[in-house]
Amino acid sequence: MKEHIAFDSHKSYTLVEHWDTATGRTRQVRLQHQRGVFVQHLRGIEPDTPVAVEATGNWYWIIGEIEQAGGRPQLVHPRKAKLMMGLINKTDKLDVHGLNRLQQNQTLPTVWIPSAQLRDQRELTRGRLALTGQRTQLKNRLQAILAKHGRRIEGWSDPFGKSARRQWESLLAELPEQTRWIACQFLAQLDFINGQIKEQETRLRKLLEVTPMMRRLQSLPGVGLILAATIALEIGDITRFASAERLASYAGTTPRVHASGDKVRYGRLRPDVNRYLKWAYVEAANTVALNLQRQPDRHVSRRYRQLKERKGHPKAIGAVARHLAEASFHVLSKDEDYCDPALGQKPAPGSNQSGVSATAA
Repeated sequence: MKEHIAFDSHKSYTLVEHWDTATGRTRQVRLQHQRGVFVQHLRGIEPDTPVAVEATGNWYWIIGEIEQAGGRPQLVHPRKAKLMMGLINKTDKLDVHGLNRLQQNQTLPTVWIPSAQLRDQRELTRGRLALTGQRTQLKNRLQAILAKHGRRIEGWSDPFGKSARRQWESLLAELPEQTRWIACQFLAQLDFINGQIKEQETRLRKLLEVTPMMRRLQSLPGVGLILAATIALEIGDITRFASAERLASYAGTTPRVHASGDKVRYGRLRPDVNRYLKWAYVEAANTVALNLQRQPDRHVSRRYRQLKERKGHPKAIGAVARHLAEASFHVLSKDEDYCDPALGQKPAPGSNQSGVSATAA
């Protein structure tokens, strides 16, 4: 290979360094971002030349242009790369040169690059997660408004269901004028977002073919069609994980461990994880908790119940989420449906062991 190339990309520009492997000489060029700028700059490079790019927020189109120019993009784990560089000072020039030095030493910490089609499909499930987050914020805000004035929705398991909406109208009529007006605005926004989520779910069912990978994932407790699609798209290729523990760590379901001498302390979860995959497993674990009474003898139900009594609901949910993440690895690696350790048998086809329809999120 004649040269190594590294990109230090920012919002509006990228600093590029070319490292000549024969002479060790380097040259740096600053490129302002515009469509086609990297294709033009990399024109004439040797085919399959490695180009290091940090996994920043705008790497999608940069990777695409590197591939179009005939280069071989290498997506870099930013946090690991910074630790391996061991730099005291931080500048763009030092960062881009450090990436090239790691390439030259063959120690560059790279991560998997999903295909362009997979990146596009992920936007559907990730967009749904963003909308559901906005919906939750609106619901919390509306209930907080009622609580400020000593009112609450009673008699309904879902305070925002169709039947409970009539009670909302009567309670809002008792609020002060300006408070009532803003609460009505929040309710209208909530209805609008609910409509968008339904449209997105319909589009998901039409566009995303239910693959064998998704069918296997739906055999897990609490995993329906939406969560199966989310997990499948975020995992991509299961062979990129060496073990179930690696997948669980990538999904953010394993705590940090600090062991010294005879003392072992478990800390918070790491922040540099796939938060979409983490959300999917936590949602599945919450579904298990909601349906605890329907199937109390299965393994995840027993696990949740035992830990909830000793450590509380959050720790129990985390343990169930980790079990589901590790089970995903075995289910996909062996191409078999989930087998409940407590029952010793596989679920019926189309069942997700949650006591609800397999298409429920």
